[in-house]
Amino acid sequence: MTEWFEEWFGEEYLRLYPHRDDRDAERAVSLILRTVPFQRGWRVLDVACGAGRHARAFEAAGGRCTGLDLSLTLLRLARQVTEAPLVRADMRQLPIRPASMDLTVNLFTSFGYFDRDSEHTAALSEMIGTVRPEGWFVIDFLNAATVRRQLVPEETLEVPGATVRVFRSVSPDGRYVCKSIHAGHGRQFRERVRLFEPDQMVHMLEAAGVTVQNRFGDYDASPLGSDSPRTILAGRVQ
Repeated sequence: MTEWFEEWFGEEYLRLYPHRDDRDAERAVSLILRTVPFQRGWRVLDVACGAGRHARAFEAAGGRCTGLDLSLTLLRLARQVTEAPLVRADMRQLPIRPASMDLTVNLFTSFGYFDRDSEHTAALSEMIGTVRPEGWFVIDFLNAATVRRQLVPEETLEVPGATVRVFRSVSPDGRYVCKSIHAGHGRQFRERVRLFEPDQMVHMLEAAGVTVQNRFGDYDASPLGSDSPRTILAGRVQ
């Protein structure tokens, strides 16, 4: 059975989220570079690299970046903006040599997509396993409290060539935020992201061998709190 994220991250996704631009990526990468002891030549793995905007920013800073994503559409776009090697793979089973990276990142809520928490644990273990001892892992995730508080149940968006209706809800068990996207002409997509609390994320990272050293709530390095828009965690791999 096809999982929702295998179908969604293509051209329709890019039309609905045009605001995810280079400036946003540069802010995220700038925060990371200020947080970890980054050096030119560091090997960087961008898991769920999407259209390559973070990979390009790491390259500009002197990193030797590899991008990995499941979407062929997004990888084709990434090839237009970055010279980084690009790999198509599922984050639950990474074809990357263990302990071969100085820094591995997973940015802009590219996590929480799976049905079972054991799959999320496996994905984190795979990503962290690519990092050398004393290297760094950074994850940039949503803040569950903010998502619940600011949830817009329904809205209509005008995107190039279409009117899109978006319906949002929290699953009955409170564990997922769900989005149904009606793009016209019978096209319908869905998103379903696990609402991990920040403390849960920290526990998962520590269980996988990461000592979390920095917790931010946005790309300006504000402290992580209940009102923060993001959960950004950076830690050293044991």
